[in-house]
Amino acid sequence: MSRVAMTPPAVRDVDLATVHAVLERARAQLSPDDHACVVGLVQTLIELMRLVRERGTTITRLRRMFGLHSSEKLADVLAGVTSPSGADAQAAPSGEPAPADDPSSAADDRPGTAEPLARVMPDERPAADDRSDPPKRKGHGRLGADAYPGARHIHVEHDRLHAEDTCPDCAHGTLYRLPDPARIVRIFGQAPLAATAWDCDRLRCSGCGDVFTARAPAEAQGPKYDDTAVGTIALLRYGTGVPHHRLDRHQSHLQIPVPASTQWDVVRDRADALVPVFDKLCDLAGDGEVMHNDDTTMRILAFMGARRRELLAADALEDPERTGIFTTGIVSITAAGPIALFFTGRKHAGENLAALLKDRDPALAPPIHMCDGLDRNRPSGHQVVESNCLAHGRRHFVDEIANFPAQCQHVLEALGKVFHNEATCRRRGLSDADRLAFHQRESAPVMAELERWMKAELDEHRVEPNSGLGQALQYLLKRWTRLTLFLRVPGAPLDNNVCERALKMAIRHRNNSLFYRSQRGAEVGDLYMTLIATAQLHHENPFDYLVALLSHEAEVAADPAAWLPWTFRATIASGSRAAA
Repeated sequence: MSRVAMTPPAVRDVDLATVHAVLERARAQLSPDDHACVVGLVQTLIELMRLVRERGTTITRLRRMFGLHSSEKLADVLAGVTSPSGADAQAAPSGEPAPADDPSSAADDRPGTAEPLARVMPDERPAADDRSDPPKRKGHGRLGADAYPGARHIHVEHDRLHAEDTCPDCAHGTLYRLPDPARIVRIFGQAPLAATAWDCDRLRCSGCGDVFTARAPAEAQGPKYDDTAVGTIALLRYGTGVPHHRLDRHQSHLQIPVPASTQWDVVRDRADALVPVFDKLCDLAGDGEVMHNDDTTMRILAFMGARRRELLAADALEDPERTGIFTTGIVSITAAGPIALFFTGRKHAGENLAALLKDRDPALAPPIHMCDGLDRNRPSGHQVVESNCLAHGRRHFVDEIANFPAQCQHVLEALGKVFHNEATCRRRGLSDADRLAFHQRESAPVMAELERWMKAELDEHRVEPNSGLGQALQYLLKRWTRLTLFLRVPGAPLDNNVCERALKMAIRHRNNSLFYRSQRGAEVGDLYMTLIATAQLHHENPFDYLVALLSHEAEVAADPAAWLPWTFRATIASGSRAAA
């Protein structure tokens, strides 16, 4: 069925008694099956409107009502689809949706309704008796002693025996120490932010009244909030998504209060110590070989509501036509490894990427630019090798699987082979050249056949171009050259997943903290997220990294290149050797 542009219908409030009367009059004009279908549609609409009006109704709840799932895994997507075989699959009419269940079979007696509530959408979930328990992950959540490298280790000597002693059992062998001790791990609770109070004695002379105070130890000297406290607050807020007010409440429960406003002051005041490393990461990222970018919406209160109107009235808002606020995530693949950058404000991803490329070494070849295909993600004024995300193209067919099961299954299984080949390349650790050769041998025939099949579906009019399936096919064909760059250029990625995973850090912050109060707050958040995410991409402990930078502020300012996530441990080790 072709899609026709329609004006949104007006929402009408109709008494339920009137609706039931109309349905009853229609009974005589319709067959029993048609009448049951109409009743199902009406009752579904009534239930949907009731849920929408309920306070707290979420999109997730509505999707669950219609049996829709968020998983895009091939096994989950095809769980309720019967796979046609051979010629039957090819002969399946492209424009027909999968046959629905009898709407009257899912009747549910509800008080106050004229007819049982019928479900229009077929529930593709298996029946309770047919469901098998999902396989449990290996380990069931239990971790071995070696999984705790950050634990404090206490060496325990044997109570009677020592190395080089004679064996008490055989009396002629010599004992020696095994390299792997018998390790016992216990987990103890503590406040995220601990406090130590030094109670220094004070003595007063009974004659002259002078007071003599004990000298505080060296560890009592310094600022009230240690570098480890700054690192913990920053990691909880920007890396884990714990808002300041939640940590405030948690600390109060443990009688070590740290007010939310104080937490913000602490991370803001120490942010300047991290700026040299942030700037160095930006410089290195601009010279990357592959540049991923994407946007997610964000809120900055200074540019919203009454504050925005005040800025407009004072003519203090640059480019007043813009209303959107975004966090841009950029992941640059460099010779030293991946670098994740965050930029929050009123600019799109393409503008932030263009600013990064402005200082790129002109002697370098244009980078590969991976994005989801939106125009606003492209860096205007800079030459790049464009590549689009194959996972985004795949998602269109996931959305249409219920309407066009045979055709969507064909596309998803073909793309599944390509992604399986990519996983094989990662597992084998292939170089860019070897990966390209592997894809040209294994994936190119699959993609060529898929392109031929999609064109035939449209050219031979087996698919309506304006249908959901037709638009999904045209999406791929329109971007085919950019989607298949990995078959021609070494190092070209298949998808933009690495950037989308990085952006989850900003999304988690938005879902929990809801907003930034000012542009300065957004800049501080971008700074910490950049350092945390880049450290994680290099499999470094982000807490150790933040504390190292804060503890060596002067050295970081003098030589930020020595304090990058992949160089800071060697710098600390060389400093320790020099001190020794």
